[in-house]
Amino acid sequence: MFGDIIKSLRVSHNLNQVQLAAELNVSKQTISNWENNNILPSIEMLVKISRFFSVSTDYLLELDHRRYIEISGLSDKELAHIQQIIKDICGNRQVG
Repeated sequence: MFGDIIKSLRVSHNLNQVQLAAELNVSKQTISNWENNNILPSIEMLVKISRFFSVSTDYLLELDHRRYIEISGLSDKELAHIQQIIKDICGNRQVG
């Protein structure tokens, strides 16, 4: 559910509810309500959350489990380094 996803993303980014609320310009109570599945964010806020955590809105809505890393502005050499790091971390697993 959305609440589990947002909490997992928040914790993985080492943020507490107050910190995430400040980043998204909402109240701590709003974050708590999302995490407890009491309410869902607006479409505009869903987009803001997806951008903040670098996930798609489909990921947040459990329609797609892919995640992405924003690489705009990186040189080809920097991109090659990032790709190598991912290969090193993932070993022989299929990445994509």
